[in-house]
Amino acid sequence: MAGGRRQSRRRAAGPVLLPALLLGLCCRAAPERIRYAIPEELGRGSLVGPLARDLGLSPAELPARKLRVATAAERQLKYFSVSAESGELYVSERLDREEMCGEAASCSVSFEALVQNPLNVFHVEVDIQDVNDNSPRFLRDTFQLEINELTSPGARFSLGVAEDPDVGSNALQGYELEKNGYFAVEVKQSQDGSKFAELVLRRALDRESEQSLRLVLTALDGGDPPRSGTAQLCINVTDANDNAPVFAQDRYRASLREDAPPGSTVLHVSASDADAGSNARITYGFGETPAKVLQKFVVDAESGTVTLQEALDFEDTRGYTLLVEARDGGGLVAHCEVEVEVLDVNDNAPEITLLSVSSPVPEDAPVGTVVALVNVMDRDSGENGQVSCELSGEAPLSLVASSSGGSYKVVTASALDREQAGEHRVTVVARDRGSPALSGRAALVLEVSDVNDNAPVFEEAAYSAYVAENNAAGAPVLRVRARDADAGANGRVSYWLAGGSAGAAPYVSVEARSGAVYAQRSFDYEQCREFAVAVRAQDGGAPARSSTATVRVFVLDRNDNAPRVLWPAAGAGPGAVAAGPAPFEVVPRSAEAGYLVAKVVAVDADAGRNAWLSYELVQAPEPALFRVGPHSGEVRTARAVSERDAAKQRLVAVVKDHGQPALSATATLHVVLAESLQEALPELSERAAGADSAAELQFYLVLALALLSALFLLSVALAVLARLRRAGPPAVLRCLGAQRFSAAGAAFPADFCEGTLPYSYNLCAAPGRAVAEGAWLPPPLPSLPAEELLGGERCGKRSPSSSAGAGEPPAEPDAPQVCEPARSRSSPSAGRSRRASGPGSSAAAVRGERSSGCPGGKERAGDAPCSASRQAAAALRALPAAAGSASPGGVSRRPSFE
Repeated sequence: MAGGRRQSRRRAAGPVLLPALLLGLCCRAAPERIRYAIPEELGRGSLVGPLARDLGLSPAELPARKLRVATAAERQLKYFSVSAESGELYVSERLDREEMCGEAASCSVSFEALVQNPLNVFHVEVDIQDVNDNSPRFLRDTFQLEINELTSPGARFSLGVAEDPDVGSNALQGYELEKNGYFAVEVKQSQDGSKFAELVLRRALDRESEQSLRLVLTALDGGDPPRSGTAQLCINVTDANDNAPVFAQDRYRASLREDAPPGSTVLHVSASDADAGSNARITYGFGETPAKVLQKFVVDAESGTVTLQEALDFEDTRGYTLLVEARDGGGLVAHCEVEVEVLDVNDNAPEITLLSVSSPVPEDAPVGTVVALVNVMDRDSGENGQVSCELSGEAPLSLVASSSGGSYKVVTASALDREQAGEHRVTVVARDRGSPALSGRAALVLEVSDVNDNAPVFEEAAYSAYVAENNAAGAPVLRVRARDADAGANGRVSYWLAGGSAGAAPYVSVEARSGAVYAQRSFDYEQCREFAVAVRAQDGGAPARSSTATVRVFVLDRNDNAPRVLWPAAGAGPGAVAAGPAPFEVVPRSAEAGYLVAKVVAVDADAGRNAWLSYELVQAPEPALFRVGPHSGEVRTARAVSERDAAKQRLVAVVKDHGQPALSATATLHVVLAESLQEALPELSERAAGADSAAELQFYLVLALALLSALFLLSVALAVLARLRRAGPPAVLRCLGAQRFSAAGAAFPADFCEGTLPYSYNLCAAPGRAVAEGAWLPPPLPSLPAEELLGGERCGKRSPSSSAGAGEPPAEPDAPQVCEPARSRSSPSAGRSRRASGPGSSAAAVRGERSSGCPGGKERAGDAPCSASRQAAAALRALPAAAGSASPGGVSRRPSFE
């Protein structure tokens, strides 16, 4: 059944859609007001109309004008959207007229179309036309009626109203009753236009012949094709109840304010019954009434008082129609209508919606620029819904009413200045005309964007800085600062040098961001005492603005120059080597006190106190004989010269400045006490000879020290060479000599002519064969027996004790041997003898020629005599015993040596 409804809905919407679309395309409203008409139930993405073309916008203008829709009621805005490419208005959500407008005869959606550059607003209204998409529906599927058999023909019984959300011709049109012999249905229309069914008795009932009836009641609408709904009538025939209840009025009317509290009494209804007993007992209740009405009102069953049980809202429903029934004890029912009118109360404050805000606004915007669009709406009606709007707050803004109702434009009323006010805060106030009046407020914050209309301004037009000389390169001099009233890049100030006095540019530099001026090099007061530079400050605007300030730098003197002695000439002081003859002065012995001997002349390159010089005599053989003027530098005799005074006088004067710290220089003056120059010449010759002898003495001392060091190094080198010559070649080199042992196994050498054999010997092993730890190595071939060695015979026979073990291969005499010195631990005395012999004796291995034995063999230089072998016989025979018994395999264990 639901599928059939959807198919019929599509068939019904098809013929209506095309005329509606043509009507929307052809409908061009007056400027700032556009109207379209479309049927309900259009799918998402359906075209409503060419909104951009109706507004006079071409496709090329759409990106710049930024067409969009806005409304104060967000729930209405969700139904439509505008294409950014074509500017056409589309359906963005399914439209259900019944859900949107309910039972209203007309249904429309209103919103505003906004365009930018320049900012403007247009009122758009879309009428939603009804389609027959709802079937009539009874509130109950089954009606239970009890009718007395004595009921006269013509009696009427109300069956209530079938609901159909559609309007117009698609709404409920009539009722039909299943064919029967007793009843018929008639359609009645109330004053509000609703149609309800009444069951009319055509022929008298007879309970004895038919106790109950079941009939089908059908409700039909006027759609094409029509839709219908059905309900079952269950009629029970009862015994006689002659009189039905009768209401005092067929229609009751009452008015109720929407702010009436729940529990308020609406009105009283009353009915009477001419019967007696239980047939005259009347109870009240609601007949076929919509559920939302039953939620609002309740009727007392005994008294018939209708009471409000939920709060009313005039903006939601302006009136209610109640069907009240009175039922007697015999089952007879009477009906009456109660119409409740809801009176509006000013309970809704105006609602303010900021549709668009152009923030920030440049401060050079012309007067009359639109900065915001405001929409004001009051849900109340009449004077309660009439609204006036104004701006509250000190700001160069004004409010202009738009041609479309409820819309206002906020425009600039005077020039803006960001430096005086970076933002403007105003309050939009809307008041209705109700009593008492209600108002709504909305805050509007408008930021003002900066324009580069201010140049940087220095805190001072001219700066002065004082820097002491000898400063470090890169030292800060001062900081200049310029302020720009603009913001952002327009207020970001950078600095650089724009010029200055001649030669001043290399002295300083300025940091671009901070304005700090730094010294590029060390200043010298004696070369430059002051200079000036020009610093320019420029902002980052376009075009940029700038200003200039002068920076004058004064160099302060420091005591960095010591006094310089002009006379006596430099180099005559102590510790200096004179390039020529030292100056001297001749003072006659007849000179009296105050005699002018000489004048120390000195200068100081500094200035001020740093250049004030004072003189002081610090060294003199006769301190009381001479004095120096503290300010003039004149050297005079303090007393008369006597015969006791030395003929040669050496005076040292110090010249000091008054700086902090003070610097000084010394001047040395040689004075000869003589009556004439000829008398002074011998004294001068002795002084020169004495200076030459001191220099020669120093030269001879250095030469003697060098010769002693060379002789010591030569002695140490000769001693080391002599020691190495006596020690002979190393043992490793001797082991690699002419005698070669077998590669099959290591053995003792054939001749034991070394006298220290029990204590130190060379153990030679063939490379390429490992020697087991703790095992004796077989002797080489040929080897001598111990008896022959002890008996002094030639070393040409083999001894049974020194023969190779069982299974040992014969030694190869040509195998290379590697020698390792080993020492025996035979006895403590042997150890002491070994330590006494020293490394030379323990490392000297005896390598005998095979052609001759020890007694007749040729002895090498440095070897011990062959007779020493007899003295070591006991130790040689004790070697196997010290090593321990042989292993079961016949291999002897090697003794441990240190």
